[in-house]
Amino acid sequence: MDGKNTESIASAAGRTMNEFLTFRLGSEEYGIEILKVQEIRGYDAITQIANAPDFIKGVVNLRGIIVPIADMRIKFRLGKADYDQFTVVIILNVAGRVMGIVVDGVSDVITLEAEQMRPTPGMGSVIDTEYIMGLGTVDERMLILIDIEKLMVSSNMGLIEHSIN
Repeated sequence: MDGKNTESIASAAGRTMNEFLTFRLGSEEYGIEILKVQEIRGYDAITQIANAPDFIKGVVNLRGIIVPIADMRIKFRLGKADYDQFTVVIILNVAGRVMGIVVDGVSDVITLEAEQMRPTPGMGSVIDTEYIMGLGTVDERMLILIDIEKLMVSSNMGLIEHSIN
């Protein structure tokens, strides 16, 4: 392999890591790594699970796989969730597990260059920024970049069993 080919593969891989699917929750716009997204579906019938936390809407049967669905507006305490024709479920594949998140709407897929990404500002203990990778800027838009894998596998989501070593 020549050096030029290796460089183009590395730059393509780097670009992919900076590609984000953007979605809305209320008036805010968020981004998650596109590589974690399996598919986007309309919001339809979800089977509720007794005694689940309020942000866990239930489960759906996705081609034979039972997929838990979490509502991000409820999880992030952004007010009452209204479900309309724009509401979608983003099916994720994180930590070898398929799960879904309900969002108000999907915007687009964007590529952020390093200079368009900023670290999360320090908020002290007022706001939990543990799951925020940083902030992205596109023209006049500000995106909150979520580390969706870290969020979905966290113990407070309760979607993945944590083994005690």
